[in-house]
Amino acid sequence: MTTDVTYEQHLATLSQGSVDLHFDPFVDIDWDSYDVSPENPEWILPPEHEMGAHPWYQSLSPERQRQIGRAYMAQVAKVGLEFENLLIRGLMQYVYDLPNGSAEFRYVTHEATEETHHTQMFQEFVNRCEYDAPGMQQWTKTFVMQTLIPGFARLFPEFFFILVLGGEEPIDHMQKVYLRAGEGKIHPLMRRIMQIHVAEEARHISFAHAKLTEDAPGMGKVRRGLLSVLTPLAFRIMADMILIPPGRMCADLEIPREVIKDIYWEAPERRVVLSEIFGDVRMLSTKVGLLDNRVARRLWKKLRVDGAPSRFRGEIHDRSIHEAESAQHHAA
Repeated sequence: MTTDVTYEQHLATLSQGSVDLHFDPFVDIDWDSYDVSPENPEWILPPEHEMGAHPWYQSLSPERQRQIGRAYMAQVAKVGLEFENLLIRGLMQYVYDLPNGSAEFRYVTHEATEETHHTQMFQEFVNRCEYDAPGMQQWTKTFVMQTLIPGFARLFPEFFFILVLGGEEPIDHMQKVYLRAGEGKIHPLMRRIMQIHVAEEARHISFAHAKLTEDAPGMGKVRRGLLSVLTPLAFRIMADMILIPPGRMCADLEIPREVIKDIYWEAPERRVVLSEIFGDVRMLSTKVGLLDNRVARRLWKKLRVDGAPSRFRGEIHDRSIHEAESAQHHAA
């Protein structure tokens, strides 16, 4: 690492943080104090939400807005717990061969413990929403999620931790957007869940950044080249998997396909959001040399996950700049 703090010292700090500040969803959330009935107007999605900002959603009756908002929140939680499940599997594969005395073993098992609590928290929320949220597309569950990705934890750990960031960064970014919007912008139970999740995910994201920074210098030319090409592909695919509702949910809620297409593929704001989501990982990719070849740079642009890298982790980007860049891109 390039700072005065060694990798092992960083891991020790993260491990102590997990001891000093951790949450139990059945201790730190008073579940029964929240109104999760379908009549609660707090289910209506705010303008900060991509669906909440769409004219089609805004034209609906309050009853339909509540129905869709409640289901959307359940879907977000279901996708979150499925990704956490994937992450836990990969982490357990990764630590299996670590030697005695490894500082990574202690931190990674702290993280797996926290992720397990997150799956409990998300599933409890889904259950209370009383909507059978489908989660990710079935093909991702049966092949990508259950078979392919956990195997990378042992065969290609650098790519596994890229995949970790590909899942964590979009969820973390969108949760911070809602939290920054202030009280009253999202259902208070989901807001409390997001507060807990963001607090602990900060450590998890920090570890993935540190791990890749530590391991990058030892990568050979071929391995680094492969990782540089796979990185933007993974980020774009995982962002879509996490953020775009599946077809079954759209059919259940009678959301027109044109609305989904408009929100997630055609709207200029979509490029802005994708650029914002991956500012931190573009910073990391620049730092560890994953943007040093022309093919990788072209892929970042082609997949619309390019843009200026963050200057520091967690930087809030100036959306007006991104909107101007997006307008120029679409005009070109």
